[in-house]
Amino acid sequence: MREFELPDVGEGVAEGELVSWLVEEGDTVTEDQPVAEVETDKALVEVPAPVDGTVRELHYEEGDVIPVGAVFVTFDVAGEPTTDEEQERASEPAGVDPPAEAVTEPGDSDAAGSPGATGGDTEEPAAPQDRLFVPPRVRERAREEGLDLSSLRGSGPGGRITAADVRAAIDGGSGATGGTGAQAQEVETETEADAGATEAGPTPSSQRQATSATPSQVASADRDRTLAAPATRRLAQEEGVDIDAVPTDEMRDGEAFVTPEAVREYAQAQKHAQEADREAVAAGEPVGTEDAEFAPGERERREPFTGVRQRIAEAMVESKYTAPHVTHHDEADVTALVEAREDLKPRAEERGIRLTYMPFIMKAVIAGLKEHPEMNAVIDEDNEEIVYRDYYNIGVATATDAGLMVPVLENADEKGLLQLASEMNELVQKARERSIGPDELQGSTFTITNIGGIGGEYATPIINYPEAGILAIGEIKRKPRVVTDDDGSESIEPRSVMTLSASFDHRLIDGAVGAAFTNTVIEYLENPHLLLLE
Repeated sequence: MREFELPDVGEGVAEGELVSWLVEEGDTVTEDQPVAEVETDKALVEVPAPVDGTVRELHYEEGDVIPVGAVFVTFDVAGEPTTDEEQERASEPAGVDPPAEAVTEPGDSDAAGSPGATGGDTEEPAAPQDRLFVPPRVRERAREEGLDLSSLRGSGPGGRITAADVRAAIDGGSGATGGTGAQAQEVETETEADAGATEAGPTPSSQRQATSATPSQVASADRDRTLAAPATRRLAQEEGVDIDAVPTDEMRDGEAFVTPEAVREYAQAQKHAQEADREAVAAGEPVGTEDAEFAPGERERREPFTGVRQRIAEAMVESKYTAPHVTHHDEADVTALVEAREDLKPRAEERGIRLTYMPFIMKAVIAGLKEHPEMNAVIDEDNEEIVYRDYYNIGVATATDAGLMVPVLENADEKGLLQLASEMNELVQKARERSIGPDELQGSTFTITNIGGIGGEYATPIINYPEAGILAIGEIKRKPRVVTDDDGSESIEPRSVMTLSASFDHRLIDGAVGAAFTNTVIEYLENPHLLLLE
């Protein structure tokens, strides 16, 4: 038996939210095969199996927050003992009979029917008295409510205190006194039974309370959280059903619990509705849009505020309320830059590289950071020091379906335009596909965000804390400008103009320094031949 702890999936990451299981209990896996998807601060990470073996137990439900170092999967490995008892026997000298108390009886906690063994249906072992197993968010909720967690008995696996336990304690329900071990085990036993119902058919009514409704009676639900066995969630994915929309009257630990039968009934109802729509279309009747954001008569829709969106919000709040922001706005005449890019673009395409303006902007920013090192510095609040950095890791803010991500190009000052373009294109694509690694989203010293991609001109970008500054690039537009010729004469000409918005931490950077940095960037953008020096 091999217990697999959640590894450190990124520098500084203390926990991860379990998005989905990619395996089920009883599945055979090979080393490095992904077994789960875990979402960290800004990335969705696939966690690989460390060994060849069989999945014995999945210790968490999808949606749970797992601390780094917590056991979340147990594997049976060929050639290794499968139970604690067998491990003890394996360590005994050959020819020695096991002691009498080691003989398994139906009521023994180490028997084959214990929760640690496949198909166990007895009480789970109590959690150690000197340690509480509590997910960070649940612990924070208890702290906010002034609840003493040591007074609770967890109903989760291994005595883990769940959000339902805390809610029950706050509401004065049975969770405040902890309930009995048998009650906690009943929940786990019924979950296992429902997991097997996907293949074996309906679970007996004595083990569950399934909802019974004809497909025509099933309406869409709207929940923030749903409890279900891994096999049930897999079934919902196969049927193309949102499990949070599946109606159910069954509850587990104060949460809605969905069975495979409920998923099948809802999927069937959806199919009937689609068939009715197709018939109505064929008959010329008006039909509502299938993928409309709101159902007929519905005026609000709620979605869970979790995952990447919540992490982004936390980072924005920390930055805005820690670093006093100041934003300096200006314009750059980038007519020469536009011409230079047009000349170099075909050469880059010959090498299979798409050349945008961003590599030029990166080079200009690095030149500005070198002349004004405060913009590349950071405040070490713990030691009350300003840390000046002689390396330039440039972050590029990227809009994705999951929210804003900031891929980082390390040591950007040491790379040419084409290398910057190639690496940036690759990182941005990985971010949008959610295949980027946590290490590729960390360590930036300065960030650039392109608001012009959506038609913006000026902005007040929030610093990617703890960095000291961020630069927002607006859309390049043709505008009339007064141009002075070599002989001193002036004329009005259409020029390509780019807007710049530089936000900086006013604790570290004065307004004059922020303006001077922006002016340096403008100088290099307006005279792209200077970039050859960088």
